[in-house]
Amino acid sequence: MATLSLKILDREGNTLAVASGEDFVDLVYAACYAEGDVIELQTSQKNIHINWLVDDALQASFVYVTDTVKYDIPFGEARISYSPKAFSGNRHYLYAEVATPEEVSLYRNLALNPSDQHKDVPCFPHASANVETRGESVFAAKNAIDGVRANLSHGEWPYESWGINRREDAVMMLEFGRPVCVDRMVFYTRSDFPHDNYWTQLTVEFSDGSTETVPLIKTSRAQEYRFSKRVIEHLILRDLIKSDEPSPFPALTQIEVYGTVCKDNGNE
Repeated sequence: MATLSLKILDREGNTLAVASGEDFVDLVYAACYAEGDVIELQTSQKNIHINWLVDDALQASFVYVTDTVKYDIPFGEARISYSPKAFSGNRHYLYAEVATPEEVSLYRNLALNPSDQHKDVPCFPHASANVETRGESVFAAKNAIDGVRANLSHGEWPYESWGINRREDAVMMLEFGRPVCVDRMVFYTRSDFPHDNYWTQLTVEFSDGSTETVPLIKTSRAQEYRFSKRVIEHLILRDLIKSDEPSPFPALTQIEVYGTVCKDNGNE
């Protein structure tokens, strides 16, 4: 068993609410969040798979936690990449639960993490990039793994995306935090035409040193790409080739990466 603890901390680190339990913990916080508040998840075991709900207006996340996680409650400009219902009001429900061996072994979208953050965190999957348009939250790399596929516009939720600010050398890294076996990807490119452009291809560089060149077309629909199974810990999207249409604004709404956790990386 693992002891799990959830806390709400204020900006000075004072504990506003706390709950703990064996393999499962939930917490009801009956107050409005204030700027600087943090949700803290602690586990007695490191390197553990957790089902985590940071807010009842978001999807739960299947994540791999390697240390104490501190989740910053978004305020101001950072809020507009989330549903306006998220983190609002004076009653909040959150939970964490150790994933069962059956859940860990499932074939699933291993990129999905609605609770990813715009900072380095010991919680995976995690997306980061060398550029995000104007540094705005609605164009952060984490938006591409939040599970929201709406791609017919751009800007505030639910149209958040990874924007590259016209950079030809844009790259995005997706880290899994432990070895995973993957064999399929699905891309949703942003399709707010004619404002948007699109990529005709991109290169996926895997942590094992191999690469795949993925062809893409102008569409708002899912674009699936299958490949031979690989055991990897991260991948990088690079060499994003823009079409010759006049718009300078291609962007990625969502990437999904399907596979399984390697068997020797279940919960300890």
